[in-house]
Amino acid sequence: DFSKAMSQAGTSQFQEVIRQELEYSMKIELDKILATAPSNELEHTKKDLEGFKKLFHRFLQEKGPSVDWGKIQRPPEDSIQPYEKIKARGLPDNIASVLNKLVVVKLNGGLGTSMGCKGPKSLIGVRNENTFLDLTVQQIEHLNKSYNTDVPLVLMNSFNTDDDTKKILQKYSHSRVKIYTFNQSRYPRINKETLLPIAKDVSYSGENTECWYPPGHGDIYASFYNSGLLDTLIGEGKEYIFVSNIDNLGATVDLYILNHLMNPPNGKRCEFVMEVTNKTRADVKGGTLTQYENKLRLVEIAQVPKAHVDEFKSVSKFKIFNTNNLWIALSAIKRLQEKNAIDMEIIVNPKTLDGGLNIIQLETAVGAAIKSFENSLGINVPRSRFLPVKTTSDLLLVMSNLYSLNAGSLTMSEKREFPTVPLVKLGSSFTKVQDYLRRFESIPDMLELDHLTVSGDVTFGKNVSLKGTVIIIANHGDRIDIPAGALLENKIVSGNLRILDH
Repeated sequence: DFSKAMSQAGTSQFQEVIRQELEYSMKIELDKILATAPSNELEHTKKDLEGFKKLFHRFLQEKGPSVDWGKIQRPPEDSIQPYEKIKARGLPDNIASVLNKLVVVKLNGGLGTSMGCKGPKSLIGVRNENTFLDLTVQQIEHLNKSYNTDVPLVLMNSFNTDDDTKKILQKYSHSRVKIYTFNQSRYPRINKETLLPIAKDVSYSGENTECWYPPGHGDIYASFYNSGLLDTLIGEGKEYIFVSNIDNLGATVDLYILNHLMNPPNGKRCEFVMEVTNKTRADVKGGTLTQYENKLRLVEIAQVPKAHVDEFKSVSKFKIFNTNNLWIALSAIKRLQEKNAIDMEIIVNPKTLDGGLNIIQLETAVGAAIKSFENSLGINVPRSRFLPVKTTSDLLLVMSNLYSLNAGSLTMSEKREFPTVPLVKLGSSFTKVQDYLRRFESIPDMLELDHLTVSGDVTFGKNVSLKGTVIIIANHGDRIDIPAGALLENKIVSGNLRILDH
């Protein structure tokens, strides 16, 4: 046992030496990069690289999955409240004064590349020519007009989306919404073999675009604070932010949740509220809320030891998942940021660049900070508050007659007899938005659809109706044209079906 202990001590000593050498090499490389910054970017770059250095230090310290599975417990009953209970409290007469304490923050760092689009994802048209950003501005403008309030919109951009977003913001200059932006940090990508940055200088245009990345939405706390905007908003009397992904069309301002935050029934305010919703088979990989060392904690699939992944995915054991709709007290962000006390697990995201180089990028997730805040709470909200558009399959749903659009908000049509959304899987011929749009002369009637699978070279004519389960498969070399006015109910269509103009 003694020799075993000695060899373990030797190993850990050796590992410590390696760690120190890696950190020293990283520091030298970062100093070289900083030396290339122009004077007007120096302060900003310095803050970014300091933040990256802290993250890299923690990355070297941590080994393996970051949760001890044995310590995970179900959250106590009262730590996740049903939305119905919060709604049942009703609204006070002075809801406008409560709304005036709110800021809406949208995470706007992502590009539309997964849907074949260039530029910010928020500028993709989703409904009647309206983009994600248009719908967001319409929602807040409607609130401000209805209650005579001043709820501002804040966009957290990345260096990928900032220029294009700022250009488009001019079109809202006459709307009744104050719009602010700040940029999340810009971190250097790391060579997987050497664990050193692949960037040689601070520039991020041309061939250098691949050297840098925005480090996930967990960066919101530091970059919001560093931008000075956090202090500005606190100075204006704002108390809470409502944060969500800009591509989640269900994430609208909920007055009942806001009232619960501002006027808590027990008199003790929550600093952090996470909206969760019930898992379906489609959500088994979503992060879940657990009780861990007497704190609410978000556990993501990447943190789970391999032996327990199936258990984590179980819909019966972990019934809810994080929608990434979060309500957070501004004063708490300021306090924790100043104490450097926001603790988020590191997500190691491996990628292969176009040239074949394997890199890693270190990221964090905004919801992971829940354990750093006092008096956190989960609220189990209806599924309708989680309507993300990640693919053209999602886009088909929100463009269809399943939803009606009112003041920027999408609501499920009352004509739909059951509240669940159909399962839609469009094949690779539909992945890019422009290909998808070309394949539908008009969006089919989907009010009575349960399940749609489309694969291969398929096009839809005008006024097609889809009901029940519909599967359309054109094999390689075949093409299927669904004729205008067709009704497909519980049908499988395969083979070749060409309709030619006379």
